[in-house]
Amino acid sequence: CMHDVGKPIIAMVNGHALAGGLGLMVACDLVIAADTATFGTTEIAVGLWPMMITAEITRNIGRKRTLEMMLTGRRYSAAEALAMGLVNQVVPAAELEATTTKLAGELADKSPAAVALGLRAFYGSADMELAPALRYLQGELGKVLALEDAAEGISAFLQKRKPVWKGR
Repeated sequence: CMHDVGKPIIAMVNGHALAGGLGLMVACDLVIAADTATFGTTEIAVGLWPMMITAEITRNIGRKRTLEMMLTGRRYSAAEALAMGLVNQVVPAAELEATTTKLAGELADKSPAAVALGLRAFYGSADMELAPALRYLQGELGKVLALEDAAEGISAFLQKRKPVWKGR
């Protein structure tokens, strides 16, 4: 599963994200799209249903939007995809690669150990009821506080310097 990688995965969408391509996109952690990109689950037009991507899309945009998308087979613009929560950001096509690369650089500056633990906790708690999720996240908080990177980050903040991550 892509959620088990331990590093943030950014989808950079330039063109069409349709059917299985849309499923791959929504499995990513973050999505940057060109303003010319289109999105949709077009399987219904050929008598199919997007079974293997249904759960992931529903988790991203909710039941009503997912059903609308899957029942109509309609293609959505980048602006519509942003409004429904399918993508994080829409930029002019000419700026897509630079914007995505900049975001990747911002993420790369963070503690790899804290990011990995955070992603695991985020996805691990996503389907839990509130009380069990809070108990689970409390345990994960203890793990992140015990990281060498947490101590380094706090020291760097207090010393007004950039942290040097060890990934532990």
